[in-house]
Amino acid sequence: MAPGHMLPMLNMAKLFACHDHRVRATILTTPANVTTLVKTITINSNSKIELALIPFPSTAAGLPLGCENLATILSHDDLIPNFIQAVSMLTQPFEQILKELQPNVIITDAFIPWTIDITSKLRIPQIISHGTGFFPLCLSDIIANYNPHETLPAETMSFLVPGIPHRVELLKTQVLDIMKAGKPMLDLLLKIKDTESRSYGVVVNSFYELEPDYVQHYRSTVMGRRAWHVGPVSLCNEDVINGASATADKDHECLRWLDKKQPGSVLYVCFGSMCVFTGEQLREIALGLEASNHAFIWVVPKVVKRDEDMDWMPEGFEGRINIEGKKGFIIRGWAPQLLILNHKAVGGFMTHCGWNSTLEGVCAGLPMITWPLFAEQFYNERLVVDVLKIGVAVGTKEYVMKHEDRPLIHGIDIERAVNCVMGGGEEAEAMRKRVRELGEMAKSAVMEDGSSYTELTRLINELLLLTGKHTQQ
Repeated sequence: MAPGHMLPMLNMAKLFACHDHRVRATILTTPANVTTLVKTITINSNSKIELALIPFPSTAAGLPLGCENLATILSHDDLIPNFIQAVSMLTQPFEQILKELQPNVIITDAFIPWTIDITSKLRIPQIISHGTGFFPLCLSDIIANYNPHETLPAETMSFLVPGIPHRVELLKTQVLDIMKAGKPMLDLLLKIKDTESRSYGVVVNSFYELEPDYVQHYRSTVMGRRAWHVGPVSLCNEDVINGASATADKDHECLRWLDKKQPGSVLYVCFGSMCVFTGEQLREIALGLEASNHAFIWVVPKVVKRDEDMDWMPEGFEGRINIEGKKGFIIRGWAPQLLILNHKAVGGFMTHCGWNSTLEGVCAGLPMITWPLFAEQFYNERLVVDVLKIGVAVGTKEYVMKHEDRPLIHGIDIERAVNCVMGGGEEAEAMRKRVRELGEMAKSAVMEDGSSYTELTRLINELLLLTGKHTQQ
């Protein structure tokens, strides 16, 4: 229950409902999350997508009222156990609404693992979504089962990930230390593994051409059974990207600013909805971007609680980037990311390597500057930099549980990475060529007879046969 998981599930519902006239989709969420969802879908009497709501027990779990997704507690790590508890308290209303709706199939986020007990009890086939790709899923499984990093004597040492087709090297410090995550998170991860083994299968927001070796590896070695690639699911919004659909996001001031820039000249900098930085780190980002002498759009992330009153912006920074050829544009809050990434003026993407952002960067044909912070983001970085060779690492070397404890990335390192991706030279041109080709493959994958289109057709037909229904909900 975080924006990075909710929006792909919403897009997946769109895909299912639009793909086959026999399918209807119901999105189950909580009241405070409705606003996020209705921004991107139209729900009316003619729609094949419906909303169903269940109450969220914020107060009962010791959370502030209206705190119903992780983005609302970004600066309060101490409330994460409360949030996990609140989600686990949804079992009874979840079971009740399933009895009322009587769906034929359920697709759930893997991070709500207790759902498998209810769907098994009600004999409803359940498919899960991890919200990430095949490559990070494969690495997660290998590292969890073989622990290749644990025998390293020093924290600064690296290891090769065993049993995969590519040479992938990780630092010991880039792997999540389960023991530091705390018991609630450890219990959750164990339950997720159990849910995966008991579910009917896994649906993945990816496309075959992006990671073919890892589609095969995951199906044969990790799951040993069903997994379907149906993405990139964000491409169901292609009408918005191409201007065929009206949306308030198209009037955002940053798009008018981009219209005045040369093609491929602007770097887009965004670290997703869940990232929090220290004031000192934000200052270094500002200094590095300015020193690079490349135009940029920067979606400024939230600052850690201790630095909320800190004046971290370099003196005169905003004035200089506005006066000197209007070099920079700063956004605080929501940004129309798909429209920005697909604007002709944008030529690169600095990203936290969340799976959604990584896929959206690929679809837009943009080389990336990778800055992973947590979750599977360090694995996604290796896919971008080592396997696909479409990005440059900024130099993050440590998976840290607390925002305040992350090592500082200096402005000079940020400047180097920006110039490497946005500048000229054979290496930069080769990256651009490779990612443009992948972007075209992504679009082809979701078109009729494409790899993901065909896979989704196969999945829907299989589910219709499984449930013995002529229509599917």
